[in-house]
Amino acid sequence: MRRWWLRPVVALTTVVATLVATGLPAGACGEDDKPAAPVRHTAGDPGAVKGVRAVGNVPDAQGAISANFLQYGRRDVMVVSGEFGLKVYDLTGNPAAPKAIGQVSLPDLWETEDTEVDARRKLVFLSRDPRAFDGNTHNGESGIYVVDVSRPESPKILSYVRVPAGHTTSCVDDCRYLWTGGPAKADDQPADWGGRPVWVTDVRDPRHPKVHPDPIELARNDGKTDYVHDVQVDAAGVAWVSGRGGVRGYWTSGLHRDPVQGRFRRATADAPVPYAGGGVAETAAPSRFMHNSFHPVGPGADGAWRGHDLLYATEENFVDGCAGDGVLTISSLVGSYHGEGWRSTPSAPFRLQSIGTWSVEGQEGSDPASDDCSAHYFDLRGHVLVQSFYAQGTRFLDVSDPTAPRQIAYFRPADASSWAPYWHDGYVYVADHTRGVDILKLTA
Repeated sequence: MRRWWLRPVVALTTVVATLVATGLPAGACGEDDKPAAPVRHTAGDPGAVKGVRAVGNVPDAQGAISANFLQYGRRDVMVVSGEFGLKVYDLTGNPAAPKAIGQVSLPDLWETEDTEVDARRKLVFLSRDPRAFDGNTHNGESGIYVVDVSRPESPKILSYVRVPAGHTTSCVDDCRYLWTGGPAKADDQPADWGGRPVWVTDVRDPRHPKVHPDPIELARNDGKTDYVHDVQVDAAGVAWVSGRGGVRGYWTSGLHRDPVQGRFRRATADAPVPYAGGGVAETAAPSRFMHNSFHPVGPGADGAWRGHDLLYATEENFVDGCAGDGVLTISSLVGSYHGEGWRSTPSAPFRLQSIGTWSVEGQEGSDPASDDCSAHYFDLRGHVLVQSFYAQGTRFLDVSDPTAPRQIAYFRPADASSWAPYWHDGYVYVADHTRGVDILKLTA
């Protein structure tokens, strides 16, 4: 997921690696890397495709990292973030042939993963990692660009604010606030931190964002403050925070019982109330570096299974070969609703019960010549989960039995660098760092 960072490994030590010449990610969460040999393909190598049809491609979005969607009445618009900044495409009329209509040019921006939008105010929030613009994690500048796309043909930067974190920026509390986390800690941050936690930014006035001075989501890794990678908010409003040490969920508004403090209190973005979650079992994710997560709730959601409230998450992890690389994990939240994940320590660790896992290693359609096999972003609709696996492409899984996820389709072009897939209006849009955006239709 990044050009320069350290990778947690199966033995729970840290190793180093790099982004190969194709632009593939180097490792899971650190800073320095060693060269890795790029995979060599023969001319005309078609890759592998099954159960899915490629209906379109947006090559001018090369360097894409993330995508999102906005509606303007009957008009359907896609925003794509990446090393170029932000590009805007109109999908109206022909969603398989996006039409470029606007751009904010920020060459060498990093990293813009999981770029989020405020659908009501038509805002896009771009996260600036300290490694952007040739910076580094030691003393590089990080922050947030707030982009106005109320006129999608003329997107403009409304404001920029420096934030002590900057790997990902996510909306909470209906995008009135932002939570920003990662990457590895800066030199001027506490020496005992394993990575950057979360800083809260008030964007109720998007022209004048206000960063809360004190970070939150501390002591997340068995009592140690560590790298927060991403935040996903479920349909009930719970913000699920993924990173080194597992996944923990918080209420950010409303009155709730705080299981850690043992009393009811009102949740706010800068003083959230713990809900559930904790460390993922080492048997499922040896590195315990959880990249992102999803908690399905509401009518028709596939979250409940035989009395278990399920949490889907990915481990991002790279080691030599595919066998130990990061996997999709499915865990049960049962037993974590009383603050257990906040009281975990090295001597008395708490871990979620593992229900199932899935790895691309050895699966049909995989490229045996590549060892870029880590799990990355995914999207879930009903019982079909679509997930990016970098050079191993985009995989479609049937998770109706969470103990045994089953691959039903795959799309792995020879030059794949799949970072993030998105279900949208019956299609899957894949942000591919090499290819731009691939537009897929599931046929299986």
